[in-house]
Parts: sequence; structure tokens; C-alpha cells
Amino acid sequence: MHPDSFEEMIADTYRHKGLRKKLVQEIAAKGITDQRVLDAMNKVPRHAFLTSAFLEFAYENKAFQIGAGQTISHPYTVAFQSQLLMVEPGMKVLEIGTGSGYQTSILCELGAKVYSVERQKLLHEKAKNILREMGYKAQLTYGDGFKGMPAFAPFDRIIITCAAPRVSEELLLQLKPGGRIVVPFGEGEVQEMMTIDETESGEFVTKMHGTFSFVPMLENRNPTG
Repeated sequence: MHPDSFEEMIADTYRHKGLRKKLVQEIAAKGITDQRVLDAMNKVPRHAFLTSAFLEFAYENKAFQIGAGQTISHPYTVAFQSQLLMVEPGMKVLEIGTGSGYQTSILCELGAKVYSVERQKLLHEKAKNILREMGYKAQLTYGDGFKGMPAFAPFDRIIITCAAPRVSEELLLQLKPGGRIVVPFGEGEVQEMMTIDETESGEFVTKMHGTFSFVPMLENRNPTG
């Protein structure tokens, strides 16, 4: 990508900021109460993670295609998952499904040390470039989300940003006692947002938080370029 066009794409104008503020107000009205999440959403320029064709619509509460059959989630969905995650500054967070890098940047704004896995080579490379240009420091890996990132475990939090038919044993083992996983659980067009909390004694407690729709998590497939 030509540097000038990239700089133009991520330029954050007064208009962008105004639209973003309005979007954050809309998200708050829909029930997001965590002020730190709202502040992070207000700070991150979502338009930088979309192709120029969608720039005019970047601050509508909609999902958009980002390539490789994947989408950037509704802002409300990003806020909802981020609120459920209950991130505190300095926590190690594993993200399964880097996608555009938008959720990654929100986690960075919340003060997390972010480790993120993406299966699609194209998206991994694009997210790496954008996050670097925007100054967000995250450990990005191209690989199988079901396997997580054992070399950097354990994690305080794990967030899965695609529909998961199951939560793998590998991911459960990478969660710290007292930690939490947030995952859109299930197959088909609609999933249940689920939290999995690991007690200090090593038990897992699950709770459902309503229905959402995500693209599926890819399973039993070797990463390809």
C-alpha cells in the first residue's frame, strides 16, 4: 500500500471523531456501561480498519467484510465482548481471531498485554501493518486458534472473536486460575455469548449472555497463505 494513501486512510478528522462519539453514545444507550470500554471505543479510529469503500459507514453499528470471508464485528458486539472480558491494565489477554485488528486495538487501549492468533495469512499481515502504523503493540501470530499460544501462557483472559463449536482443551489449559474466557459458542447462524470462569480450585463455571452472530472458527485445517 502506498504510504500516502495509508496515511490518508488512517487520518482521524474532526468529522470522524464526531461520528465516533455519536456511535459510542448509541452503544451506551444499548446497555454498555463500562466507561473504560466506551472510552477505548471513542479513541480507536474504526475507519482505519476498513477498506476505503466503507469509510463513510465506519461509524454505523454494522459489520463489514474485511476479506478472506471474514468480517469486522458490529461495534456493539466488540463493546459487549470487551465489557464481559473485564480487562484490567497489565493483564495478559489471548485473542483468538485477530481479523482486522480492531478488537486487538480496543484491548490495547484497555491496557492489556495482547497476544493474538489469526488463521488467515492475508488478515494477519494486514492487521500487523495497521496496528504497527497506529502504534499499538501486540504479539501477533499466524496459526491455529484452537491451539492458542502456549509459549506465552498462562493468560488472565481469553477472547474468541469467531463462532466456536467447542472450546479446546489447549485453550482451557492456557487460562490462569481466576481467569475468564469470552466466546460466541455454537454452530449455525446464531451463537450464545458465553463466559467461562476458572475458579481458584480449577473448576470451570459457564454463563450465557444472549445471542449474537459470528463467522465460524475454522477447525481441522492447516493454515494456508
